[in-house]
Amino acid sequence: MLSRPNRLTRGVEYRAVVRGGRRCGGSHTVTYVAASPGDGTSRFGFIVSKQVGGAVVRNTVRRRLKAVCAEALSDVPSGTDVVIRALPSAATAPYAELRSEVRRCLAKRVPA
Repeated sequence: MLSRPNRLTRGVEYRAVVRGGRRCGGSHTVTYVAASPGDGTSRFGFIVSKQVGGAVVRNTVRRRLKAVCAEALSDVPSGTDVVIRALPSAATAPYAELRSEVRRCLAKRVPA
């Protein structure tokens, strides 16, 4: 799983990435990637609304997205903030589809 330094925790951080980051959409997720103000580690945040499903479904989707990001952590340049917003179709999407979609979006580099 993602350790504490690799997670976005404050609403201000989420808003900065969503408003100022590069957007990459897919059928199950929307991924926002932005350069972090500091040169720290890569950080990830997840937005899974009630439109995705009940609490159990939302937590399952969030855990699956965290696992995908933990696998891709070494491929993301340090100093990058990533926010992944799950769409309602993510609740029924196979893990392999989520992984390929998120990895495709993370492969696009952060603008300088």
